[in-house]
Amino acid sequence: MLRRTLWVTGLTLLSGLLIPALALAAGGGASELVVVADTRVIASDIMKYFADLYNFNPVLFAVWAVVLTAGYGCFLGVLMDFIMSRTGLDLKSRKIIEN
Repeated sequence: MLRRTLWVTGLTLLSGLLIPALALAAGGGASELVVVADTRVIASDIMKYFADLYNFNPVLFAVWAVVLTAGYGCFLGVLMDFIMSRTGLDLKSRKIIEN
């Protein structure tokens, strides 16, 4: 029974990988797909800078994305810590007991 169950499970997983390859609804695959940001209608200088950066230097754009995400996370952490301390919940002095 276990052998049959494993066989059916394996066949189900394999068919899940093969059936999408048989679907012809999407047509042929894209050969040369280029994704760019349209900078013709951007008025803000900072948005234009990031759009140009996205178009011409994806590595520096990725570095900026990581740095800004980390900075935003730190800002939200400090803000939430301030709000929690103002409401009376002091999370800095709690005792952490791990089992």
